[in-house]
Amino acid sequence: MGNINFRKTTFLKAAAKISQCPAQDLPEIVLCGRSNVGKSSLVNALADNSKLARTSSSPGKTRQVIYFEVDKSLLIADLPGYGYAKVSREKNTEFSALCDDYFTSGRKITLALVLLDIRREPSDKDIMMLEYLNSADIPYFIVFTKCDKMSRSQCLTRQRQLAQEFDFAQDAQIYAVSADKKLGITDLADGIAAFVNGLA
Repeated sequence: MGNINFRKTTFLKAAAKISQCPAQDLPEIVLCGRSNVGKSSLVNALADNSKLARTSSSPGKTRQVIYFEVDKSLLIADLPGYGYAKVSREKNTEFSALCDDYFTSGRKITLALVLLDIRREPSDKDIMMLEYLNSADIPYFIVFTKCDKMSRSQCLTRQRQLAQEFDFAQDAQIYAVSADKKLGITDLADGIAAFVNGLA
């Protein structure tokens, strides 16, 4: 497949239910994490296009899977965030249902990116997501976001601490990024491309 140019990322479609999801002609990378962890910002940073994915000042409003196509080589599926405190229980259930349906729909997930805010303890739902991915043998990368809020040494210490505390898969690659400062974004893009090319 060769190099993947993330700058050639375009919005594809939004799906409010599984039946609206696009055909799977390309490898699919799924972004999951709590609502305010920075998934849209990460898509924009990877694409080097601040206007591509809408970032909301009120996290948790998106109740759809947002699809992007990257260089006609892969799909990025941005799942609804989970566990945002200002969202009603009913809406939280809607998010969870769509996420649950997504992972049990039979869609082939090439790789999941589990986004965790490096400053915060992983939530119960973060832990449930990791446990599910482990049990389902779905490959994933851990992506620690908002790393510009700490010094480099603090980030490294925190990564090691969380890796010891939580059951990351042995082959899960770990990245530390800042979408705002573009830290670690190229490494993550290269890691995704290498993983996808390794399957070809």
